[in-house]
This record gives sequence, C-alpha cells and structure tokens, in this order.
Amino acid sequence: MDQAARTLEASGQGPFVQDELAEYVSHALYPCVAHDGLRLSGMNPATGAVSFGFLHGFSPELVKAQLYESYLGADPFSPVDVTRLASPVGLLGGTGRLASGRDTAGHRRARGTLAAHGAGSELRLLLRDARGPWGLLALLRDEGGRPFDRQDAERLARLSPSLISLLRTYATEGEPHPTRPYLPPGVVIVGPDGDVRSITAEGRAWLEEIDPARGLAPSWMPAVSMREIVYAARRHRIDPAAPSPLACSPTTFLGRRIAVHAQPLDADGIGDVALVFQEATGELVLGTFAAWHGLTARERQIVQHLHRGEPPKRIARALDVSVHTVNSHVRAVFRKAGVSGRDELLAALGS
Repeated sequence: MDQAARTLEASGQGPFVQDELAEYVSHALYPCVAHDGLRLSGMNPATGAVSFGFLHGFSPELVKAQLYESYLGADPFSPVDVTRLASPVGLLGGTGRLASGRDTAGHRRARGTLAAHGAGSELRLLLRDARGPWGLLALLRDEGGRPFDRQDAERLARLSPSLISLLRTYATEGEPHPTRPYLPPGVVIVGPDGDVRSITAEGRAWLEEIDPARGLAPSWMPAVSMREIVYAARRHRIDPAAPSPLACSPTTFLGRRIAVHAQPLDADGIGDVALVFQEATGELVLGTFAAWHGLTARERQIVQHLHRGEPPKRIARALDVSVHTVNSHVRAVFRKAGVSGRDELLAALGS
C-alpha cells in the first residue's frame, strides 16, 4: 500500500497525453486491487462538475451507457452525489455488505449495464475530503472473474488521499497560458437526442481546439464529455442541489484551461441545452484555482482583490485587517501557487 501511495502521489507530474495517466494509475493500483479496467475522472472542486478524465481498459461505450443513469436515472452511486453519500465507496455487482445491503431497481439496472458490456463488477471510489469533491475512480472486473468485495473496497479507500494528491498535482502542473491564440467564447446547442443542433463559428473553433487529432485529448473525450455536461445541466435544472454544470479543465489536459458551462434552454431541462466554451480565466476560474492550490477562504479573498488591481493598503481597509496581515496572506498565496510575485499570479489566473 505504501509503495502504491508513493507512486500515485508522484504520477500527477507527467507529462501525460490522452489516456496515459489512467494507464499509469492502473499499474500503481493493480498490486493492491486487481482489476481489468479503470476510469479516473477529475472534478471542478468549486462546483463538483466532472471536468476531465482518463480511461484504461474501460470501454467508452460503457461510460456512455452509464451516464444517463448516473445523472437522470437511479444509479445508486452517482458522481452527482459525491458530497451527499454517507460512504465514499460503492460496489456494483460485487459481494459483501457494501454490495448486498440493498437491491434497488438502480442496482439491478447498473448490473445489467455492466453485463451488457462484458463486465462483472465495478468498484467506485468518490474522491472527496474536507475541502470538497475532487473526482471519481472506478475499477472494473470482467464477467466471470472474482467480484470485488469489501476488502477490495477498504484497500482502495485507504489510497484516497494519494489519489486526491495526484489529481491536484496534475491540475496545477503546466504553464498557465497556452501558446495558441486566445479564443472568444463559443456556443454549441445540443438537442434532446444528444446531437448538435446548431453552433456558432466560435463554437466550431472550440470543437476543433479539443479535437483528439491534436494529440492531447483521448479519442473518446469530446463525445463523452459533452454528453456528461449536458446531463449534468438537465439534472441541475430539476435538482438545484446537484453540482452546478460548470466544468473547468486544467492546462495539462488540453493545452489550455477551458471552462464549459451548460445551460438548459427550457424550464424543465428536457429540451435543448446551450454549451458555452471559453477560456477559464479571472473570476471564472478563481474558485477552482483556489481549491486546486489549497488556498484558504481569506487567501481567496486576497486573490480577488489582487485580481482587481488593488494595492495592499486598500485590501487591508476593505478586509479590516493590517497591511502586515495582508502581506502575510499574499506571501502564502505566492508559495502555494508556485509564483514569485503579483504579475506571475495574475498570469496564472489568465489575467
């Protein structure tokens, strides 16, 4: 377990492209919990929306089949519930108390979906801590193999801090600015059938930007990720307590920090959904940036004021603290963000 933890904590530094990170994590976990497939998703810690992900031996078609139940069906262990479930670990099709305590229609449908794609059981770990949600890890075993059990779940759960560390390291690596030109916001309209109904010229440019042909995104990513954020928007419309459908992928994933905000165009959330693609900069990324870098609430306030161009004295007056206290917080922010000064910090925020 200790070796797996050390390997995981070091693996986020990459560089990795496409699904290489999932392969690396799979190899690190296998001695602790044997498996045939792995899915690792990273969330926007400010909203809980799934924002990037990787697969290794895990069929994209299975992911697509699971998404509807996860967001709009009765999946018993959905990423929607990352902060609401009592236990961070769930078994589907496995054995032991975690798997057999309930047998709802959602459990039965989940097992049926696994079987239809040649899988016998799935072990999921919601990656969360006191600071918020970070992601979801799912392991698969093929049909006919030994199902996951409670011991597997307990071993995997002990690696949760290392997996969270991996995701935070991955998200904070890389240059804050892309080498490619700035892209203005673009809009893509997705219909109830999941097909693109209309698109602006800027939206088309964004789809070209995330095209796997560029060599960064996994081949399955655009179709699966767009479907997921659309479902997340529909769920949020009927369940406002569900994660807000605002995804924010780090520079290391697609070569630039990208925000995607999904908005249903009807009151019931069953019609068209607008996807707004834009550069994740400034106020838009501040909450995510603060979470990824472990900033405190006060440090985040300081960064907000710095982003507005305010000097320490004005910040001190606004927060009713001393200039010394402000400067102490500023130094802590610089250290956590790995920058040497205000200019580098604002560059990291894309300002």
